[in-house]
Amino acid sequence: MDNKIDIKNIPVDVKVHKTDTGVNKYNPRDRIYVRAVKGLHQRLRRNMGFIFMGLFMLLPWLQFHGQQAILLDIVEQKFNIFGMTLWPQDFTILAWIFVIGAFALFFVTTFYGRVWCGYLCPQTVWTFIFIWFEEKIQGSRNNRMKLDKDPWTAGKVWKKALTHFCWLAFSLLTALIFVGYFTPVTQLFVDFFSFDASFWAVVSVLFFMFCTYGNAGWMREIMCTHICPYARFQSAMFDKDTFTVTYDAKRGENRGPRSRKDADYKTKGLGDCIDCNLCVHVCPTGIDIRNGLQYECINCGACIDACDDTMDKMGYAKGLISYTTEHSLEGRTTKVVRGKLVGYFLVLLAVCAAFGWTLVVRKPVMMDIVRDRGALYRETNEGLIENTYTLKIINKSQVEQTYLLSVSGIDELNWIGDQELTVQGGETANLPISLALDPVHANKPVLDIEFVLQDKDEPEVTLSQGSKFFSAR
Repeated sequence: MDNKIDIKNIPVDVKVHKTDTGVNKYNPRDRIYVRAVKGLHQRLRRNMGFIFMGLFMLLPWLQFHGQQAILLDIVEQKFNIFGMTLWPQDFTILAWIFVIGAFALFFVTTFYGRVWCGYLCPQTVWTFIFIWFEEKIQGSRNNRMKLDKDPWTAGKVWKKALTHFCWLAFSLLTALIFVGYFTPVTQLFVDFFSFDASFWAVVSVLFFMFCTYGNAGWMREIMCTHICPYARFQSAMFDKDTFTVTYDAKRGENRGPRSRKDADYKTKGLGDCIDCNLCVHVCPTGIDIRNGLQYECINCGACIDACDDTMDKMGYAKGLISYTTEHSLEGRTTKVVRGKLVGYFLVLLAVCAAFGWTLVVRKPVMMDIVRDRGALYRETNEGLIENTYTLKIINKSQVEQTYLLSVSGIDELNWIGDQELTVQGGETANLPISLALDPVHANKPVLDIEFVLQDKDEPEVTLSQGSKFFSAR
């Protein structure tokens, strides 16, 4: 019986595109000049970027019941999100949101590759905005390359200074809006530009301003290729049925230039790729997609639009570079519905259901019972046994609520203090009260009682909290 294992020779010679052969090969910022490109995918990317950029800019300014709709107040340890206030005890809700985001990202990546990176990642969106400033001030890709090689003149200084001024101005706006999620945004803008802002507000704004300026203006693709961990583990979610930006080597090779009128180029051994390198020029990470799938690729589709435009001008069929799967390139059927994708989807549904259930069962009010730490009990002049408590009521909604308070467990207990309390939206109120009991009704040293809270306007909202009543016996 032949037990030999077939050996397959795997080529180890990998061609990697190099955009600069100079000595300073570890300074990619100086060697990647992104060329502007138009097309379906870039329109989609820009429109999605505008929508989410608009949401980012506008959300802090929205008002809800006279208050900032979204205010993540870290100092006060409460997050106001429209009609809901989240306290540290509610951080499981935030945890569910992050888990949902993670599995949604896994699901989308398994199906369509790194489209999050190419279309919605803040690093990508802000980078393209900064490149837009470059194009409007310094000109096209070739003009920017020429400008960097030219000696320093008044014109070059003006263009560079104006570019960096626009970068810093947009970074400042970004930082103010971002910090405005954590402090009242209107007051922040007024105080900042009137030089009346607090020390930590100024430090926070300047910190995020220079982070934005550095990331989108200078680091750019370094964030995607060297710093972002997502680029490193994304391949674990890929399979042969994942749609990724791919070059069809069977159709494109051998690549080479030719005339538009050259109809018999295939008889010369040439493929459809004319080796124009536009796919490299438009790539924000500076890779050559023709070298195969690379972890630097962010699936933005810029090379697809550039290649489709070239194919259209040459009179060739589009799709030399496209969103496709490895199985499709091999001539096999792509399995859209498959185990891994279904698994991520089911987990995502389960997590969403858990998040929804957490919101449904969440009470819009919370109550803590704090006993008097000075004494377990005391005897009044009337001979009654008295226990003192402080009721801490937290209104988790953002509207004023009135609550009715009572106690159960011992019918003969006398309530000393207010039994109706009004609490402002998102605020905490402390109510000191006492409970008194005739010793005749105290049949043991420690009695179980239960404080009951009920919303006056919404009686279905009730909350109970157990405690103890200490007697003299």
